[in-house]
Amino acid sequence: MGNLLAMGVFALTMSISPGPANMITLSAGLHHGARRALPFVLGCTIGFTALLVTIGLAASILARLGPVWQIGMAVLGAAVIVYFGIRIAFAPTGLQTEDRPALPGLWQGVLLQWVNPKAWGACLAAVSLFELAGAGDRLAVFSSLYFVICLFGIGAWAVLGRNIRRFLISPLRMRLFNLAIGGTLILLAAGLVADGLLRSTAG
Repeated sequence: MGNLLAMGVFALTMSISPGPANMITLSAGLHHGARRALPFVLGCTIGFTALLVTIGLAASILARLGPVWQIGMAVLGAAVIVYFGIRIAFAPTGLQTEDRPALPGLWQGVLLQWVNPKAWGACLAAVSLFELAGAGDRLAVFSSLYFVICLFGIGAWAVLGRNIRRFLISPLRMRLFNLAIGGTLILLAAGLVADGLLRSTAG
């Protein structure tokens, strides 16, 4: 029971803390509403869970690949996150339909997690912390628990985006919001790459 509680706390902390997927979800909830952002939220959840299961099953293979793959994934993931950041930062400042940035869909959410350094870090940490490598039963339990918690954790950012909509009516506030979210994504990308490089060299 204690181990299950620890798994739940870990999943909640990692899924609800600010990160690339949550920042994009916040923007999607603001511009399109929480309901329309749901496919992206579901895609992020499916993508993360699939990544977690894959890493849990292939942990020994990944360990033998050395630091090169970690650096490659960090750089690739950062490039994708910066792309989203730039799009959001320079999105139109109105809330009318024609001014909204494109709504990310389910498959974009799935693919984002597979190139998201934060998601890789969380999965690797979970596999190590809870000894999930090669442990089919524990991996299944943790993945199922994480799926439910992650769905609500990321979804909360879409609801937050919808609820702050009324405070961002003026073009100036919307511009500042877009720049803040886009800038945060770019800074997150830089930080995640730096963290990945430090981890790989330390290893």
